[in-house]
Amino acid sequence: MTVRRLTALVIVLVVLLGLAFLADRVAVGVAEDRVASEIAAEAGLAGTPEVDITGFPFLTQALAGRYDDVRISLRADQLGQPEGTAADVALRGVEVPLSAVLAGSVQEVPVERVDGTATLSYELLATALGADTTLAREGDGLRITRTVELFGRTVPLTAVGQATLDGSDVVIDVETAAGAGVDLPDFLVERAGDLLDLRYAVPALPFGLRLTSVMPADDGVVVGLEARDTVIGG
Repeated sequence: MTVRRLTALVIVLVVLLGLAFLADRVAVGVAEDRVASEIAAEAGLAGTPEVDITGFPFLTQALAGRYDDVRISLRADQLGQPEGTAADVALRGVEVPLSAVLAGSVQEVPVERVDGTATLSYELLATALGADTTLAREGDGLRITRTVELFGRTVPLTAVGQATLDGSDVVIDVETAAGAGVDLPDFLVERAGDLLDLRYAVPALPFGLRLTSVMPADDGVVVGLEARDTVIGG
């Protein structure tokens, strides 16, 4: 084979590979948009989430009918929640036969595992205690500031507590409380601490997710999420 023919063959192969890569990226982009639209419609979201079907090439996954890692990210505006609220989940081992997709007959989507996190912003959690409540991270715990009416007195309080899980509820139990710049008797401080205990019921989650952990972060409380052998749809 002459050098000229070899060069031409290499150019043709490069062009074909480029076209194949382009076709693969176009296909995955269309699939991600479709998944995002379906999730937004089914969950009644304020906006479409970001969907990333990982792995390359995409077309071989489509032909096999199995997607190893589909990542979904939801921001505050898409969830219709205060700034800082977010959710990031990964669907692993998603089974969708190509024949069902082409026939438009996908009814159920088995998923081996779902895991991720949800961030409940401090503004969101503060609504459970009152309009003037503020929450912020303090080390491994949370600092709560609020003004309460106590035995006929308006008392500005600051408390520190720990976040735990109770089923599907995020619970913040106050451990210490003090009047902010106000000298209060101990019994008033103890009573005031009870008023600052917080319980936030996390709404029903999609994909059969359950809460597994909770910890304070800079923007809010981060809750771990997990599901096994779940089915989407049906």
